[in-house]
Amino acid sequence: MTGSPLDALLECELARFGETHPRSRALAADARRSLLGGVPMHWMVRWPGGFPVFAAEAAGARFRDVDGNEYVDFCLGDTGAMAGHSPAPTVRAVTEQAARGITLMLPSKDALRVADELARRFGLPLWQFALTATDANRFAIRLARAVTGRPRILVFNWCYHGTVDETFATLADGRVVARAGNLGPPVPLDQTTRVVEWNDAEALERELAHGDVACVLAEPALTNVGIVLPEPGFHDALREATRRHGSLLIVDETHTLCAGPGGYTSAHGLEPDILTIGKAIGGGIASAAYGFTEEVAARVQAAIPEDESDVGGVGGTLAANALSLAAMRATLGEVLTDEAFARMIALGERFEHGVQAAIDAHALPWHVTRLGCRVEYLFRPDPPRNGSEAAAGADQFLDRLIHLYALNRGILLTPFHNMALISPATSAEDVDRHTGVFAAAAAEIAAPG
Repeated sequence: MTGSPLDALLECELARFGETHPRSRALAADARRSLLGGVPMHWMVRWPGGFPVFAAEAAGARFRDVDGNEYVDFCLGDTGAMAGHSPAPTVRAVTEQAARGITLMLPSKDALRVADELARRFGLPLWQFALTATDANRFAIRLARAVTGRPRILVFNWCYHGTVDETFATLADGRVVARAGNLGPPVPLDQTTRVVEWNDAEALERELAHGDVACVLAEPALTNVGIVLPEPGFHDALREATRRHGSLLIVDETHTLCAGPGGYTSAHGLEPDILTIGKAIGGGIASAAYGFTEEVAARVQAAIPEDESDVGGVGGTLAANALSLAAMRATLGEVLTDEAFARMIALGERFEHGVQAAIDAHALPWHVTRLGCRVEYLFRPDPPRNGSEAAAGADQFLDRLIHLYALNRGILLTPFHNMALISPATSAEDVDRHTGVFAAAAAEIAAPG
């Protein structure tokens, strides 16, 4: 594509970004003195403009950078701010709780209130808390191994479950190997993990038949390689096979909470043994939870002697801290309500229809997929059936171009792929603004050279 009109368009967008973000550029250069790569988390080096935007303030569905540019935020902290930035009930709750105490290593009333609300939403009766979905998944895996006596887990190719060691695995010629970029895996991944393609019930059956899988860890739909939805009957096959082979089913709703107040589990009647969730439920305050069925909870309690309950690799000094629980109580009770989700999902449909209309108008070989209030467009003609198809159909050049094009016009999408998330604060005007920017980009990309 060197020397093509699209190269020229990218160069124009890069120049525009540099001209409109001088203070961010200066801060990025200064940050190299004390931050690895000049960023507080190393993946931030991949922002498409050559240096990251430095944020100054955020509220609702918008934020402002240090150069005074304002953006409609469809990234929303990659789900961490799905409740909107600094929602008033959450701010009020954490302000009041901070004055009363932040962390004590003791239960608070909010722990009961949050657990009851999670049970109502997801249908699992008993809960524990963590600070991140990664931790919730790690703890759930440990407990699954403890109660089943089995060593391995099973995940789906191109899944994402945070920074859990066992999940950075993929398939190469039928063998389980580490994903590209997996830093310092502690052991070869084929010792800990079995991997199958999403929507492949036959492969799932084959791998579970080994009898060594403690648990299947699954998002209800793949969300980090584009949105890859389950085919009809796949979740039924997954649930039946795990039960028959004695493997626990852990459903990770961290991203798929977008499907409704009780995530995909409630919206589609899933029956997990354990459910994990993080990010959005604390309104941006570090928060996570994992819930159990009565039967699994009884097995977990039987497997943990009381005098060893603090040394099993499950827990954390700051887990279930009072501040996080206050944030969860307010966010779940007053922000991410049933009514809010109805509005968010309707706006997700509006976003999807706007993108599809632009794709159709310019006859582009792209597609758009929606799951509740989460929407994503990929630069391939048909929705992929599994993670491998989604990864093979990725176009990093177009990802960068579209993301930068939108950023230069006041729209923030999730980096590395073009995902948009709707918050309770997002408006129809925000959605239509994206539609206009996307349509303009599509017109320029479709224009003959």
